[in-house]
Amino acid sequence: EVRLVESGGGLVQPGGSLTLSCAASGFTFSANSMSWARQAPGKGLEWVSTISWSGSVTYTDSVKGRFTISRDNAKNMLYLQLNGLKTEDTAMYYCRRHSTGERGQGTQVTVSS
Repeated sequence: EVRLVESGGGLVQPGGSLTLSCAASGFTFSANSMSWARQAPGKGLEWVSTISWSGSVTYTDSVKGRFTISRDNAKNMLYLQLNGLKTEDTAMYYCRRHSTGERGQGTQVTVSS
C-alpha cells in the first residue's frame, strides 16, 4: 500500500520560512519522481515542484528562488524548503508520487501577519 505522510506546515508571518516533509512507503521511492502540489481555498490543485529520481528539479514560476525541493532516498523522505513566504502561498500542500498522482493527506501552510 502506497503511503505518503506530510508534515511541517503551520502559521508563519510573511517573509518567514518553513520546511515541509513527506514520509513515503509502499513503493520504490528512489525510482520515482516526486512532486509537491498545493491547493488554496476555493482553487484547484496547483503543481509546485518536481524532483526526478536522479535529482533534477523543476519549479512553478511563482516559487522559483524561494522554494527548494529535495529528497533523501536512504530515508524515503521528500522535503520542500519554503523561504520568503507570501500570503498567496497559503494553501494545503501535498506530496505526490509523480507517475500516479497519489498523494497524502496534506499539511496546511498559512502565511499571515
